[in-house]
Amino acid sequence: MTLIHDLAWIALVGIAATAVLDLWLTGLRRLGVRSLDMALLGRWVGHLAHGRFAHAAIGKSVPVKAERALGWVTHYAVGVAFAGLLFTVLGREWTRAPTLLPAVVVGVGTVLAPLFVMQPAMGAGMASSRTPTPLKSSLRSVVNHGVFGVGLYAAAAVIAWFAR
Repeated sequence: MTLIHDLAWIALVGIAATAVLDLWLTGLRRLGVRSLDMALLGRWVGHLAHGRFAHAAIGKSVPVKAERALGWVTHYAVGVAFAGLLFTVLGREWTRAPTLLPAVVVGVGTVLAPLFVMQPAMGAGMASSRTPTPLKSSLRSVVNHGVFGVGLYAAAAVIAWFAR
C-alpha cells in the first residue's frame, strides 16, 4: 500500500464510523435523548480561531458565522483524525483483517477528548461535572464512543472485504 491508499483508508473509515455514530445519535434523539448540538461545537471551534478556548457556557457565547456547518465539518474531521489514530495504533496489517475488540477499545479511548478537553472548555466541566447528571452524561459519552468504535470496525471490515 502507498501513502495515498493509507490516507484514503483513514478518510473512508473515519467518515463511515462517524456516520454510524450519527445514525445511533439520531435513534437516541427520536427516543428523547439529547446529544451535542453541532452548532455549539461549531461555535466553540469558531471561537478557537479567535484565541478563546474556554467558555463559562458555550450556549451563551456569541454565535459565529455558519457555526452549524462548522460543527458538522469538525465532527467528521475529528472522526477521520480518530481513524488515523486507529491506523497508527493498530497498523496496516490490522486493516487487512480487522477485528472488533481493538477498534472498540480505540473508539472508547477517544472519549477522553470530549470528557477532559471539549466539555470543560465548553463550560460543562470535567466529565460533565457541571451538568445535572454528570455520571449519566459521561456514561452516555462512553457508550457513544463505543458505537463509534463499532463503526470503525465495520467500515474497516467492509473495506477489507472489498479489497480481497
